[in-house]
Amino acid sequence: MRLIILLALATAGAAVQAHESSMEHVLVSVPIHKKTAATALPVSVLSADELHRAAAGTIGETLANSPGLTNGSYGPAVGRPVIRGQQGARVTVLQNNLSSADVSTNSADHAISVEPMLADSIEVLRGPGTLLYGGGAIGGVVNVLDNRIPTTALSEPSGGIEYRYDDALSLDNLTGRLEGGNGRFAFHASGLLREWGEMEIPGYAQRDKEAEENQEGFIPNSDGETSTFNLGGAFHFSKGWAGLSVSRLENEYGIPAGGHGHHDEEEEHHDEEEEHHDEEEEHHDEEEEHHDEEGIRLDVEQTRYDASLELDEPLPGFEKLRGSLSYNDYEHAEIEGSGEIGTRFASDTWASRLELAHAPLGGLHGVLGLQWTENEFSAIGEEAFVPKTDSTELGLFLVEDYHIGDWILEFGLRYDNVERKPDSELAAKREFDNLSLSGSALRTFSQGWKISLGLSHNERAPVTEELFSNIEASDEHELIVHGATGALEVGDPDLDQEVSNNLNFSFGWSRDTTEVSVNLFYNDFEDYITLINTGEVVGEASVQTYVQDDAEFYGGEFEAGFALAQVLGGELMLDLNADAVRGKLDQLGDAPRLPPYRTGMELHWDNDQLFLFLRVLRAASQNRAGAFEESTSGYTRWDAGAEYRIGLKGAADLLLFARFKNIGDEEIRLSTSFLRDLAPEAGRSLETGIRFSF
Repeated sequence: MRLIILLALATAGAAVQAHESSMEHVLVSVPIHKKTAATALPVSVLSADELHRAAAGTIGETLANSPGLTNGSYGPAVGRPVIRGQQGARVTVLQNNLSSADVSTNSADHAISVEPMLADSIEVLRGPGTLLYGGGAIGGVVNVLDNRIPTTALSEPSGGIEYRYDDALSLDNLTGRLEGGNGRFAFHASGLLREWGEMEIPGYAQRDKEAEENQEGFIPNSDGETSTFNLGGAFHFSKGWAGLSVSRLENEYGIPAGGHGHHDEEEEHHDEEEEHHDEEEEHHDEEEEHHDEEGIRLDVEQTRYDASLELDEPLPGFEKLRGSLSYNDYEHAEIEGSGEIGTRFASDTWASRLELAHAPLGGLHGVLGLQWTENEFSAIGEEAFVPKTDSTELGLFLVEDYHIGDWILEFGLRYDNVERKPDSELAAKREFDNLSLSGSALRTFSQGWKISLGLSHNERAPVTEELFSNIEASDEHELIVHGATGALEVGDPDLDQEVSNNLNFSFGWSRDTTEVSVNLFYNDFEDYITLINTGEVVGEASVQTYVQDDAEFYGGEFEAGFALAQVLGGELMLDLNADAVRGKLDQLGDAPRLPPYRTGMELHWDNDQLFLFLRVLRAASQNRAGAFEESTSGYTRWDAGAEYRIGLKGAADLLLFARFKNIGDEEIRLSTSFLRDLAPEAGRSLETGIRFSF
């Protein structure tokens, strides 16, 4: 019955991505005046067939095979992107150039509200090389683009439907999309329905095989369901377009058993000291314990409204204007095993940005802009360890480039005013004035060589949880456990700005069907904010505090693609990649939760109708786990797959695909995950699907 309902909805009209275009991708995340991808920024793009093959239920998993990008997973429902070892507040996730406006940075068990399976493309700006989206994006920017407000005039309908199944999750995933227009007005409708069961794994869920209530072969309470629907339209005229959209997300998922350390320490202590209980109380306690064992579930609801405008030659001396405004009404309830709501989180966010590209001035060409965000965050319930907080952020930026011969010189500056106002008598309002600067040079040589060097200075204001976590506790016994980490997290309302000075060096070569690129980076931090395990334990929970320490991160990424030969009417290609990051705190040792060194290879064959691939990823052990953190073992992961495309009438086609994932059934525990000791990644699985597009 569930599948029949899904298919009925699909045939009603929505679809996956329309049939892919072979045109070169035009970057949206760089300044609007740029007509090509000529930028010194280290940018990665997933689009068309490449995105379809990588797309998964979370942003983190979708990007995990790209050099410099890893997954900070928290079970199958939550996967946050990790860029060059940075995650959380240092990685900005955007939906069509505006903030995702959820509470994913507040806690590792909160899912990002952006759906990668409905995306046209995902652009990733690695490192703090851009000032367009805030100095706080020190790790980088992930921009998910889905055309919910159509940016081009449409005169014919297009779209499709796709169904896929994954046996490791018993996953049913249906996506749909329909677009069209009359040459002036264009509309977009898309949607997704996803249901999955408890994830199958090799071996035991908990790394300690002797742990109580450890499960073998699956992760308890890791099932869930998601529905997303988007509707938008745009009116196109001679010098631009304007449009509106509305979207609705409902997401209900379980936190893997053991991953949510939610319990009442004082009551447990009281129960232990009580030597005599009557039979009724004992029976009641047993029932409560049973309910708690059923696990915590999150019930997420988000409604988002967007408006966008783009104008050519809006004012004398200016070439283009782009403006966006969004309102997000987000809330989720954390539901106890008994069915009672333990904590309710809410976040109301207004966000806007305006970019104005000026005409060339003496060889200078660039963009000036404004970005404004206002957020009201609240958490009510027994796990409300952060007080209600109002935040306002205002940013002004200018990014310019200068072309001279084979050189492109880029520079920019940004000023941000950030205000955090907690509803607490124990902490005062904090206000931060941040200034960020960047400069880069890109040189193009003959015979396909490029080389670039970028320097930047970035300042980031502390976020709400870093400042105000557990500030109202008078002593350690009043601290509230943060269920996502099972820890007692303590903020510091006196934290200063985090400052980083950064260097990025890149070179690449492309010729015919061969491409090679290398990125090297170095980040020098002053007052780096990190959550450190103190080694102290209260009850069963460790005490972790937000502290500041100088730090340095360095590493690099390598990518290469080679056309090996024409075989059986198709092209045989070899792709190689590698990445590495090292992070050290000045006084506190190794930075926690960093990815390991990785190398990968993919061999694929394509004749436009049939596509075959074999991929292997080797991850080293991560023995520099940080203070009081556990190391993770290395692993070798093999994946393979096939696609077969059947041409139909007109531009329509049918795609059949199958992917064998983690063929060796490796036990994979990600060093970037808070749940690495409790929930490994999925074991051997088969994903199959069918897609019709027109």
